[in-house]
Amino acid sequence: MQGSRTYVPVMSEAEWYRAEAEQTEVFAPLVPVERVWVEELGMTAMPSGKQTDVVSRLVSLDEPPRRNPVAALDADALTGRRVVQLLEDGGERRNLRAVTELHTSDAGDICTRVATELDWYRWMWSGKTPRTLEVPVHLLWLE
Repeated sequence: MQGSRTYVPVMSEAEWYRAEAEQTEVFAPLVPVERVWVEELGMTAMPSGKQTDVVSRLVSLDEPPRRNPVAALDADALTGRRVVQLLEDGGERRNLRAVTELHTSDAGDICTRVATELDWYRWMWSGKTPRTLEVPVHLLWLE
């Protein structure tokens, strides 16, 4: 709080992951609370296809646009995108980034390789190649 205004410290994901990994204190710029939006996880109706009607694609400039999950198989590009892995028990694994585009695995499945977001960002700041996991495309959604 400063005077009658409330502020929130905001930093990029990359800076946050680096600060957490290196256990360093960082300073973040203060942004008025009315200019900050919080991402919420939740179930949303899966889209039946791409929206081609221009009116249905219009967004408000007063808030960030809502984005529906997209099946990885239907995405134009995967590398660097946030993905969710569906698990066999019905759960999901989040905080992942796609490291490759679609490829055929040694077993003949269509897959992509994913890494944790921490490993993805560590690759960015250190050059250390992330550990990856090969995941069949039918188990991946883009956030």
